[in-house]
Amino acid sequence: MTTLKNNVQLIGRLGNDPELRTFDSGKKMTAFSLATNETYYNNKGEKVEDTQWHNIVAWGKKAETIDSYLKKGSEIAIQGKLVNRKYEKEGVIKYITEISLNEMLMLDKKES
Repeated sequence: MTTLKNNVQLIGRLGNDPELRTFDSGKKMTAFSLATNETYYNNKGEKVEDTQWHNIVAWGKKAETIDSYLKKGSEIAIQGKLVNRKYEKEGVIKYITEISLNEMLMLDKKES
């Protein structure tokens, strides 16, 4: 049951090009947004499309792979865990929830 704790799995499309950053320590990180779409019919029978946006962070070799092969609009499946953190910007404390990527599968068809 421990594998069920703090586990997120999503399929969606990148909302922006990944941004690769290299820190002074040499550690690499990339961040991007992922859009997931859901379509349903409301109680009036009208089709409704709902898009949710998720902040994704990847480290190390995965960050380099994402930066090399993915771009805005790429479809991927991810597995990771939720991470909540806070930071200060211009004297204001901001809170953010991100998904720390563990595994990824690229779903776009290869271009010929």
